[in-house]
Amino acid sequence: MTIMQWLTGPNGQLFSSSSVIVILILMLFMSIKLYVSYRNKHTYQLLITAISLSIVRQGALVALAFPGWNLSPWLYLLSDVLHIVSFIIINFVFMKLYTYRSAQLRIVPFAIMSLATVGLAAIQVAIQPFEGMDRSSGDFAFPMLDVYSIVVTLIILLATRSADMNGKYYTGLVVFFIYELARAAEGYVFHGSQPWLILLAMLMPILYFSLLFMLLFEWVIERLMSTYQSSIVDGLTGLYNRRHFNTKAEGLLASSKSVAVIFCDIDNFKKLNDTQGHHKADGVLKRVAEIIKEESSGIGAAGRYGGEELLACISTDRVKPEIVAESIRRRVESETIVTISVGFSTTKDTSSVQEMVKLADEAMYYSKTNGKNRVTAYKAIPASRKGMSL
Repeated sequence: MTIMQWLTGPNGQLFSSSSVIVILILMLFMSIKLYVSYRNKHTYQLLITAISLSIVRQGALVALAFPGWNLSPWLYLLSDVLHIVSFIIINFVFMKLYTYRSAQLRIVPFAIMSLATVGLAAIQVAIQPFEGMDRSSGDFAFPMLDVYSIVVTLIILLATRSADMNGKYYTGLVVFFIYELARAAEGYVFHGSQPWLILLAMLMPILYFSLLFMLLFEWVIERLMSTYQSSIVDGLTGLYNRRHFNTKAEGLLASSKSVAVIFCDIDNFKKLNDTQGHHKADGVLKRVAEIIKEESSGIGAAGRYGGEELLACISTDRVKPEIVAESIRRRVESETIVTISVGFSTTKDTSSVQEMVKLADEAMYYSKTNGKNRVTAYKAIPASRKGMSL
């Protein structure tokens, strides 16, 4: 027996379906994890349902590949129905997940296509009862369902062409369409006389479900990254939140000879909020945050302490903190409609990150109460004024 004969016979179907089942089981585990961990419960429920139906269908294909088993013709019909319905559901789910206009995507057309599958199966049996079919080959064909499967694939393929969909998803649909054409040509035109068509029909499902697996895997990674980012980053400014900023600052302190904390507070921010509205104020806050992030990039980290209070922790091994602080103040004054009061402290003042933040806050308060729009080093505060911000 040659490799081609092996791949185009029952063993080939066993190999194809087994490979697909392994991929589907991995997708099922990911889908269950998504269902348990995230919102969109209904979408993930549908995904779990579609994958489960696909697993059942692949199991049926394995059983049907061995004609000597003399299985019920209803299993052939069930296999075709599951094939179409699972394809419809799984594409609805991926379109729901990946299209930017998912809110406009309605389940009704997909439900109608699924119900039409069942209806066509009933009509097929009514027109051509199993008793009237040729059982000599051990196979049963359902032309109406096979044509409908091609039509459904083409409809979804054309519908997603105009949508902003992931390239892998569209490629997967093209692969599935080729699979449908190969399956129809092999069954109705060449009647199994072209081994390459049989081989194509065996291998295309593996490629199709591999592409779906990669899509779902990317989706899981994106969700994990999004969850991680939301736990460490302030949603408005994009800077580290206070807790993660402290972690980054501790790491910087451990790896650098000297460190400085620069504490910035936007001057008259409440007045800006009251007179020009929250939207305008938020825009200004984000721009100030961008400036602080840019100025500390490569030498440290920036964070949001709370409200309009932003800060940076930088290594001062190669730069002077007063130069960085002044650059931030000057850029905010020239690039935005506000000014900031700035204070900074260094490891010469204290060796604790928490204490450095506290001292930098004091220095900022001194700037705030002495004209605003200025930079103050903690060591420059008169002894009589230290501790007054507490």
